[in-house]
Amino acid sequence: MKINLALITSIIVAVGLVALGFTIFQISSDREQLRNELEGKTIRVVEDFYKAYFERVEQGDSLRYSKITDSVINQYRFAGIAVYVSQDSIVPLNQDVKPLLAPSTDFISQVISADSSMGRFIRINNNNYYVYTRLIQKADLPAAAAVFYTDAEYIKNLTNGIWFRNFWRWFLQALAISVVTLLIIRWGILSPINKVIEWARAARLGNFELLQKRPRVKFLEPLYKEISGIAKAMQEAKAVAQEEAKLRTTAESVWTPERLNEEMKVLLQNKMMVVISNREPYMHVRVGREIECIVPASGMVTAMEPILKACGGLWIASGSGDADKETVDEHDKVSVPPYENKYTLRRVWLTKEQENHFYYGFSNEGLWPLCHIAHTRPVFRKIDWDYYVEVNQLYAKAVLEEIKNEDDPFILVQDYHFALLPLFIKQERPDAKVAIFWHIPWPNPESFGICPWQKELLQGMLGADLIGFHTQYHCNNFLETVNNALESRVIWESFSVKVGNHFTLVKPFPISIAFTLKNYEAEPTPRQEPAELLKQHGITAQYMCIGVERIDYTKGLIEKFLAVERFLDKYPDYQGQFTLVQIGAVSRSLLKTYSDTVNAVEAEINRINGKFKTKNWQPILFLKRHHSHEEIMPYYKGANLCMVTSLHDGMNLVAKEFIASRDQNDGVLILSRFAGASQELHGAIIVNPYDIEKTADAIKQALEMPKDKQYQKMKQMRRMIMNHNVYAWASNILRSMASIQN
Repeated sequence: MKINLALITSIIVAVGLVALGFTIFQISSDREQLRNELEGKTIRVVEDFYKAYFERVEQGDSLRYSKITDSVINQYRFAGIAVYVSQDSIVPLNQDVKPLLAPSTDFISQVISADSSMGRFIRINNNNYYVYTRLIQKADLPAAAAVFYTDAEYIKNLTNGIWFRNFWRWFLQALAISVVTLLIIRWGILSPINKVIEWARAARLGNFELLQKRPRVKFLEPLYKEISGIAKAMQEAKAVAQEEAKLRTTAESVWTPERLNEEMKVLLQNKMMVVISNREPYMHVRVGREIECIVPASGMVTAMEPILKACGGLWIASGSGDADKETVDEHDKVSVPPYENKYTLRRVWLTKEQENHFYYGFSNEGLWPLCHIAHTRPVFRKIDWDYYVEVNQLYAKAVLEEIKNEDDPFILVQDYHFALLPLFIKQERPDAKVAIFWHIPWPNPESFGICPWQKELLQGMLGADLIGFHTQYHCNNFLETVNNALESRVIWESFSVKVGNHFTLVKPFPISIAFTLKNYEAEPTPRQEPAELLKQHGITAQYMCIGVERIDYTKGLIEKFLAVERFLDKYPDYQGQFTLVQIGAVSRSLLKTYSDTVNAVEAEINRINGKFKTKNWQPILFLKRHHSHEEIMPYYKGANLCMVTSLHDGMNLVAKEFIASRDQNDGVLILSRFAGASQELHGAIIVNPYDIEKTADAIKQALEMPKDKQYQKMKQMRRMIMNHNVYAWASNILRSMASIQN
């Protein structure tokens, strides 16, 4: 008996809770819909009324109310109308509106102060009203407004009725069923019910032997047939699902520009998307008398460009091309890409002093070596810091100009150049959803602690709602740095930081490239063999390794060359047969550390080539200039292997671009353990670039890896970057931003 009562009670409570939950949800949904409908309808009617009776005021007429009678107000279905002339003068246009004025005075004053028409639901004298204040634009009457009251009490009445129609009906039905169930149990059919439970379990597990035992009681025959039918349907569905899983390539799970575009519509809901970076995605430069548009060498541009193409929006960046000013409009904007016009680029102009101190000084002589553990001492100067603050303020001003007429915009700040920008934006626009993605590593707290302005940098970043890094390791380092340096609360359970009343979420978002199912399944395209590519440069060799980097002391170029030298010394059979093609784009050449790096790279190449070079062969071919993606692609596709030997790197997209190019699923990637990509690309040969001996052995291992093993590893890595492409990266960031409540 106790079991029966417990069962009945459980049914009543469970069904009651479900009914309560559904009822609350329906009431909330219906209330929101009714409120939205009332708001929209009121605004439309207000505009019609305004055109009929107030529009001439904007053209210079004085306010006249004689034509606005009670019948006119009733005709428009308003509960009342009043005209706000000044703080001390509110003119009611009908008698019913007088009791409504006092409770809504504060709201009217807020609207006047905000200088923007708006509405609000207000409860007055135990009744709900929707109050819409429409500004009257007139030079000699700056504070005038028309205030319209609409009765909203019917929304409450409608939602109250839902309780009886839904909750109590469902609850009473559950109660009746429970009572009947109790009576049936009392009539002694507990054994048949247990039989039903056995059938249900058999259906769930697919145990058809147990299901073959038909019931002795005839009235259970229909139930038995239903359960048998459900079991067969479940088994068929399972078989179909397994078959589809074998045949499908999970197209629905792979992110594409189109899918991201649709996702953006849902997440943004017509809100503005703004990306801020130092480097622009397109530069206009003079070539003779012509102006050409080029894409600068940048991993960040490589990652962000597909997102803006897919979603539109605005990209704000520094204008750096010598013809940039000639190609923008009066608002410093230009539509890009050329001839496609997918999104808008706004250029910010920096003076020579600002560029020297903000970019070359604090950003690249200070923060860059500070965050990269590559044994280069960071340099911090007060003047560089002052310009860093100034440029961040300049960008903040540009952003605020662009979003001044936008509600709840999404702002995605890029990289270490703008650590202060999130706080500057949030101070002026707390409604904006601001994220900063840090494209470079974040060091341990002790290393970052040497920066004289670490607190200011951390406070600036924590102005954001979301901070993104490539790896969880970098997130942990950041949180530990905050914990050591600031008066704040680090919440490790949710990886967030609370400063005052503001929460900042810190999450890893491993960045990627634009590689979709279409690319993954594309038919292999013709490619040049290593010997053909090398022959174009007067080199005769059978094997080719490709390296693509900016010439930077963090990229491990010297270590790579030493590994090649050791490989050729240790395995002399490959002398005359193996060449490393190193593509190197010169950057930041105004800095001594970078010019020294270029000189060191060239000197090491000349030394090694001088040691091994023959008439038609040399071990290292150095192509020292910026190459477009199209120029690099033949080397990616044709090389036997690719070497990425970063000494410290946030992600490194070269590794992923190489994998994406291998449409025949061959080739080998040698990847530094200090690059963020090493945590995802498990099919690569992972090396410590400081260990020259083992890196040299890795070259031999890559060249001699069996084709079937190459195929297995490359296919695995290509599938990984397909499933975790840049569109998925963007979606993860935007979803995280959208979920944050300001």
